[in-house]
Amino acid sequence: MGVTDVGWGMLFAKNAQEAADLCLIARRTAEDTETPFMNIQDGFLTTHTVERVLKPEEEMMKAFIGPSKDKIHNLMDTANPIMSGPVQNQDSYMKGKIAQRYFYDLVPDVLQNAMDEYYALTGRRYEMVEPYKMDDAEYAIVGMGSMSESAMATADYVREHMGIKLGVVNVTAFRPFPGPQMVEALKNVKAFSVLERLDVPMGQSNPLTTEIKASFADAMSGANGYPVIKRVPRVFSGSGGLGSRDIRAGDFVAIAENMIVGNKDAKEYFVVGVEHPMTIKASVDPDISPPNAFAMRGHSVGGYGAVTTLKVIASIVGDVFGFHVQASPKYGSEKKGLPTNTYLTIGSEKVRAHQELREVDFVPLANANAFNLGNPLVGLREGGALFVQTESSTPEGVWEELPLFAKKIVKRRNIRVLGLDNVKIAREEASSPDLVQRMQGIVLLGVFLRTTPYQQTLNVSDERLWEGVTEALRHYFGPRRGEQVVQDNVRIVQRGYREVLEVPRELIEADESLDVEDDDSRADVETTNLFFV
Repeated sequence: MGVTDVGWGMLFAKNAQEAADLCLIARRTAEDTETPFMNIQDGFLTTHTVERVLKPEEEMMKAFIGPSKDKIHNLMDTANPIMSGPVQNQDSYMKGKIAQRYFYDLVPDVLQNAMDEYYALTGRRYEMVEPYKMDDAEYAIVGMGSMSESAMATADYVREHMGIKLGVVNVTAFRPFPGPQMVEALKNVKAFSVLERLDVPMGQSNPLTTEIKASFADAMSGANGYPVIKRVPRVFSGSGGLGSRDIRAGDFVAIAENMIVGNKDAKEYFVVGVEHPMTIKASVDPDISPPNAFAMRGHSVGGYGAVTTLKVIASIVGDVFGFHVQASPKYGSEKKGLPTNTYLTIGSEKVRAHQELREVDFVPLANANAFNLGNPLVGLREGGALFVQTESSTPEGVWEELPLFAKKIVKRRNIRVLGLDNVKIAREEASSPDLVQRMQGIVLLGVFLRTTPYQQTLNVSDERLWEGVTEALRHYFGPRRGEQVVQDNVRIVQRGYREVLEVPRELIEADESLDVEDDDSRADVETTNLFFV
């Protein structure tokens, strides 16, 4: 938002597919209008997320963009001199500045034309404003970027389970701002809430809210090109997700509940995601994953290869098994050597929830010390699976390493317990000692393939499976590390697949120590907050 007044186009992508598509649309529009464009993505939530995308072919990209040499002016052409640079005197500066209006007035139509042509080529429709379930909506949430896709999935839940006719308006183009389209999308609702990833406390409102309010003021005053309206819906504005902080489905539920007509405690300005007097909280934080989706939350340490492993798993699940995937890490600038969480969702439908996972089916731990810093089993579903890095070579040894509170949760929730010495395998297979630490994480790929049912249920042969594994590993490691490292990783994955141990259910049921009462509240998995190692 620091460059909103410099005259650049600003497009916001809400997922990885849009990040790719809007890159081309922005380039095409920038060249056709001689106006710089930004293709904006949410940090981590889009930039580091692995999803299935349809990549445009090189020939198609060239045809869509057109020859740049025919559209870009040579600023150093002595036969056609122009003035450029930051220093201009009083007699010339304003004339040049106002003359720019000629170019800017063309931008909205050129941008929409590029979006329309892209739709004709790919079948993927883009508009400057994207309404979702707004035809009969009584309330709406307005946002930009990845939060909009999460809001859309939440709107489906709110309509089905809460009876609130909620819609979503996603703003793809913040510059040029689509004022008439915003009014058209929102004019019939009782109220709408604008959620933004910043806070400008001394402004009239936050930037997107200000633009929408101004658009409605123009419409009420009869400005040319705007819909005719007789009323302005009630406007709520909020802040959330600053610094890519988690925005959950429950936050959107809270936003919907906050603006319901008759809510005497409604906050016109609100906050989600942190503890603050202005924070609003939801009655429920629903699971908005696709039906029958598989979810994994990994607990590891930066530098152990967990993030790369997550990307490889996502690639194999998408390419070999044909599922939709969404994989994303959580770490900060202090990544190496410190806690890292990784998230993976697998579904037969597109995964729209861009949020940290609490309800999961599989929890791998890079180190059993995770139990000393909290409860990594929070949210692990009934019948789910737990994997622990261990030096033990027997199921009995793996079981004994778990703390008492974890054992109780495992027994009560019928959780599978698996273990393997990842470090030992990496040490034995790595061709270079400096790769041992990073390679221990890739063992988890073999454990994942062995633990999940996808190979059997989809009838994928061993040959096809290992072809896909090798291809994915070569993609991530081949260009930088060479074929030797690729083959090292293949052997490591195969050993993880073959050698992983599972604690028999009979051993768990026969453990008499679980009948002893203790004061460790972490065994109450339903009411314990989630702590990350």
